[in-house]
Amino acid sequence: MGKRLGIPSALLYYVYYPFWLAFFNEIGVQVVTSKGTTKSILDKGVREALADACVPIKLFFGHVMELKNKCDCLFIPRVVCLNGKTIYCPKFLGLPDMIRHSLDGLPPIIDVRIDARQGRLSKLKAFLEIGSYFGVGRNIVLKAYCKAMLVLRRYHRLLRKGLNPLEAMEYMENPNNKKLALPPKANLKFAVLGYPYSIYDSFISVNLLDKLKNMGVSVLTTENINPLVLAWQKNCGLPKRLFWTFSDAVLKAAYYLFRRGRVDAVLHLTAFGCGPDSILNKFIELEAKQHGDIPFMTLMIDEHTGEAGMTTRLEAFVDMVRRRKEVSPCQN
Repeated sequence: MGKRLGIPSALLYYVYYPFWLAFFNEIGVQVVTSKGTTKSILDKGVREALADACVPIKLFFGHVMELKNKCDCLFIPRVVCLNGKTIYCPKFLGLPDMIRHSLDGLPPIIDVRIDARQGRLSKLKAFLEIGSYFGVGRNIVLKAYCKAMLVLRRYHRLLRKGLNPLEAMEYMENPNNKKLALPPKANLKFAVLGYPYSIYDSFISVNLLDKLKNMGVSVLTTENINPLVLAWQKNCGLPKRLFWTFSDAVLKAAYYLFRRGRVDAVLHLTAFGCGPDSILNKFIELEAKQHGDIPFMTLMIDEHTGEAGMTTRLEAFVDMVRRRKEVSPCQN
C-alpha cells in the first residue's frame, strides 16, 4: 500500500464508505478511519467548530482531529449533488474550507468537487481527478470505479433487507455472520426518520436504535426503503421538492409510511441548530396530524443530550404505543 488516506467516520461515511473503501483499495491507497464517536472526540469538535454549527458538523471536526496525525492526506470531498436534482446541506459544501481554515497541523485535503448537474460523467471525472492525485492511470481508475459501484449496490441491497449501515458494513466484511441477516423479534415496529449521520452514530443518538430494540421494537429507517418507492412520492403534496438531498428523502419516507400505515409509530430524530431539519420537522408534523392513528414524536439531539432523559422519553412513548395497540388490536 502507498499513502495512508484518512476518512472521518462521520457525515457521508454512513452512506458512501463502502464505495470509497473499495475504490481506494483497488488503486492501492491504504484507508484509515477514525474510531467510533466518544465524548473526547465530540468535545474536541465542539471546541474547534463554529458555535452555531449543528452537532453532526461539530462531530466531524472531532473525527478529523482524531485522524490528522494518523494519515498522509484527508478525504473530504465537496459533495454538492449526486442525483442531479437536489443538493446537500450548505455546510457540506463548505466543509473542506471550514476544516482547512479552522484546524492547524492538517495533512493535505483532497476536496474534489462532485456535482452530478455538471454532466452525466461528472462523478466519474471526479474520481479520475482523485486518481491523478495518487498518480494512478486512467484504466486503473475506471476499473476501480466500476468495482466500487458494484460494492455500493451490494451495500444498498443489504440496507433494503433491514440492516443498518454499520451492520451492513460488518456483514460485507464477514458474510458468515448470519446473525446480522436475521430480523429482530419484536411486537412493535417504529419508523425512525432522520439523517443517517445522526441516527446511526450511537453516541450522538444516545444509542437510540439499540434502546428501541431492547424495548421490543423493530426499526425501519429511510435507508431500508427502496429509493424507487420514495421516488413515487414525488413532491409530497408540496409545490416543489425540498432542496436538500437528505431532507427530501426523509420527507418522502414519512409521507409514504404515514399513508401506508405499516408502522406502529414514527419518530423523527432532529439535530438542534440544523436549518433544513427545522423545516423538515414541521412538514413531517403537519403530515402526522393528517394521520392521527399513527403516533408521532420528535426527538432533538445536541452535544448536551443526556442518556437518562432520552431513555425516559422513549420508555414512555413505547409504553403508550404498546398500550394503545393492546386496546385497539385491529389497528396496523
